[in-house]
Order: sequence, then structure tokens, then C-alpha cells
Amino acid sequence: MARLRKRRAMNQINVVPYIDVTLVLLVIFMVTAPMTNPGVVELPKVGAEVLKQQTAPVVITVMADGKVLFQEKKMSSDQLLFEIKNQVAKEPDRAFVISADKKVGYEHVVDVLALLKKSGAKAGLLLNPAN
Repeated sequence: MARLRKRRAMNQINVVPYIDVTLVLLVIFMVTAPMTNPGVVELPKVGAEVLKQQTAPVVITVMADGKVLFQEKKMSSDQLLFEIKNQVAKEPDRAFVISADKKVGYEHVVDVLALLKKSGAKAGLLLNPAN
């Protein structure tokens, strides 16, 4: 008489389907990742606004060591604010540009921009176009 074997319950989980699903998701993410580019920023065009200026802008220079020059004279922030307010009172439409050394700390440029904003002046940055 042949013995009948009882089937025993399997005590292991079959992980092959999970691996298949994971690999399919990995392929989907690898294919779609290059299509998304969250770091793209649209910068405004420059040129037309600059041509409309009737008078030359006042240049404020920030040196590499953080010192500020206004009309070729070194000035503290209080003196600079006073001079900017005088210029704005004389010519309200006159623009100011900041010409900063590329090695200067960002905080020095922001300090000058804050002074320009505080005085109510029109402000911008002076850049060398890369051609």
C-alpha cells in the first residue's frame, strides 16, 4: 500500500513577484527621470530697458575686500545712504548699478542693495556679458 504524503504548508514567502515589480518600477523611473528638469529658471531678457535710459546710471563699486566706492570715494554705509538719498532727491529717475568684484562676498552686495531699496532708488547689477 502506497503511503500518501501530506502536503505541508510552505513557511517561506515567494519574493520573486516583488522583485519583478521593483525592477519594472526602477526601469520606469530611469526612463522618466531625464524628462523632468526642476532646476530650469527662466531669466528675464536684458537690453531693451537699458537702451531707454536717458542718463548714465550712477555706479557703486564693491571691491573684493568688501569696501564700497561711490563716485571713486570709499564710504561707510551711513555715508553711502546719505549720498544716495541726495542723488535721488536731485534726480528721482536716475538709476544706480552695483559693480561688484566676482570674489566679493554675497552679503556685501546685498547690503548695498538694501541701502538702495531703503533710499527708494532704482537699482540693478552691472555685469560683463559673456560673448
